[in-house]
Amino acid sequence: MLSDKTVLELRNKVRAKIDFSGALSDDSLMRIVEEIVFEWCERHPLTANEKVKLVRRLFHSFRGLDILQPLMEDASVSEIMINHHAEIFVERRGRMTLLPVSFESRERLEDLIQTVVASVNRVVNESSPIVDARLKDGSRVHVVLPPVALKGPCMTIRKFPEQPLTMEQLVSIGSLSIEAASFLKGMIGAKYNIFISGGTGTGKTTFLNALSQFIGADERIVTIEDSAELQIRTIPNLVSMETRNANTEGKGEITIRDLIRASLRMRPNRIIVGEVRGGEALDMLQALNTGHQGSMSTGHSNGAKDMLARLETMVLSAAELPVQVIRQQIASAIDIVIHLSRFRDRSRKVTEICEVVGMEAGEVQLNPLFLFEEEGERNGHILGGLKRTANPLVQIDKLKMAGNTLNGGMAV
Repeated sequence: MLSDKTVLELRNKVRAKIDFSGALSDDSLMRIVEEIVFEWCERHPLTANEKVKLVRRLFHSFRGLDILQPLMEDASVSEIMINHHAEIFVERRGRMTLLPVSFESRERLEDLIQTVVASVNRVVNESSPIVDARLKDGSRVHVVLPPVALKGPCMTIRKFPEQPLTMEQLVSIGSLSIEAASFLKGMIGAKYNIFISGGTGTGKTTFLNALSQFIGADERIVTIEDSAELQIRTIPNLVSMETRNANTEGKGEITIRDLIRASLRMRPNRIIVGEVRGGEALDMLQALNTGHQGSMSTGHSNGAKDMLARLETMVLSAAELPVQVIRQQIASAIDIVIHLSRFRDRSRKVTEICEVVGMEAGEVQLNPLFLFEEEGERNGHILGGLKRTANPLVQIDKLKMAGNTLNGGMAV
């Protein structure tokens, strides 16, 4: 393996040959890199494979993500976690591994972070050391700089597949049953408001993408996110919006709350909020209660019931409303709660599909329609599946209006 000092020396030689007065094509840059590498290899012999890796690394240090580029091109890698410039972990098929590679210096990692953040018009520095961004392929990037990050610049990249998973694929890998998928298709078609809950890395965004494939192509959708991650490709009439941080003068910030309010004037059939974390929960509930049926969102929680309690807390952070009023808003706005979990075998599954049936004794009531039943373990894999309960669907007005039929209380 080449030393970081050698890579830095070769990069400087490449930079010295680049004419920065004009645009440089990828082919021209590649020729310069190859020339420098082949010249260096006359004194320091390398195998053909090592030469190729060195050329690619130098090229990607100018036009890609440096040592991260091969990881971005590796379909088996789902997450890249950089704790500091010399400590990089990746997640492959649910397992975390420490890589034997590193950036040659803290400064090189800082340069890369600034390039990524600047590409989406965001700023990160000592005075504003935390930022969310995204790459051109849609991958989510989260950056934390010193002095908040004690070990050095920290960057986490959540990759998303080039082609989002379909509901059929989620069924085939055991994330939910065919019956549950058919039921959710009916709910989407009848414009039930759906909320997806789950912990970090349980696949909420992936599941939201899959659900969006059931939305009619003749509808107008507005998506609202902190950092654009959704990959909705089946809706031609789609408006995607993301938040904006304040500038160095503390001005120009555009929050999710601002975007939700703006979306109401854009004539949407449905509003999709990527994730609610705070006071925007109040605006989202108000939007759902003012005729924007069939809207969807996600949030972090430990279960369907816990998600409703968290929404209460979020709304309280935005306005001092009586708890009973908030609960009534939640009961009126949300029709279905879907909860996702990540199991000890690293699989991600739907564990609850519950109907919100209203208020009773001052509490929002849930009607469990599907629950995951674990049936043991074999060869390290969880056995079991999402099973339909004996409870019928109570709120059927939207189904009737959509002309859908029922089978034992379930949508067909």
